[in-house]
Amino acid sequence: MRIFVAKITVLLILIWSSLALAADGDKFVFLSSTIGPVDSGIVGVLEDQFEKETGIRVRHVGAGTGAALKIATKCNIDLVQAHAKSLEEKFIADGYGIERIPLMYNDFVIVGPVADPAGIKGTKTAAEALKKIKDKGSLFISRGDKSGTHVAEMELWAKAAIKPEGAWYSVYEKGAEGNAATLKYTDEKAAYTVIDRATYLSLKDQIKLGILVENDEALLNFISLIQVNPAKCPKVNATDTKAFIAWLTSPSKGQLIIRDFGKDKYGSPLFFPNSLEWQKANKKSRI
Repeated sequence: MRIFVAKITVLLILIWSSLALAADGDKFVFLSSTIGPVDSGIVGVLEDQFEKETGIRVRHVGAGTGAALKIATKCNIDLVQAHAKSLEEKFIADGYGIERIPLMYNDFVIVGPVADPAGIKGTKTAAEALKKIKDKGSLFISRGDKSGTHVAEMELWAKAAIKPEGAWYSVYEKGAEGNAATLKYTDEKAAYTVIDRATYLSLKDQIKLGILVENDEALLNFISLIQVNPAKCPKVNATDTKAFIAWLTSPSKGQLIIRDFGKDKYGSPLFFPNSLEWQKANKKSRI
């Protein structure tokens, strides 16, 4: 808990510093984002292109979804990027957010040692794989920080009708540092974990773990935008935030960048466009 509180404090200091920089009249949008897209580099790419086209600056802080939403309740954030529907809906129900806006998606995978002591490789569902990990008592690492990844992991355990506990189930004490840190720690321990594919691809040349379970519908990872509610937080920059959202969700702007991001380096995109505007233009539907 102390690690979590300290991280929130540092992030708030960064926000307040940015607010001071914006006091000279420059246009800023302040974004709190789940860590995965930040670590992948796509957040910076989108921000830079938006500023180039509009002159509006975007500054972000990266945190797990739970922390990113908590930061926004302080009313120093204009926009949240998150990937935990239950937490997002509570944020909106509490009056802090206006609505969930689909932006993009990728998927989670279950990774582990190539030797695969739990024998999960080839299983068709994540639930089946988790049951095998538990039955074998193989070490599993959890972020344990109420991030979107942690929430998704706990939903998978629930689908498997398992309460994860015991010596085989370990919560990484620095899980709040993000998926990259958690994946590296899991690799050190030669254990299993649930991680987003983008993080795995960005680190696969540095670790020995392999993807053992994938392509289960339950592993899809939807990333949304939530504009902070001006009725709750009157000082937010609603006008420029709306412009940023419109740009991000436009099939000819942000969605094209999302579609192509990662192809050059990894041979396939790290994320897939998913705005309602993109779905309509391409006659696809994923929410």
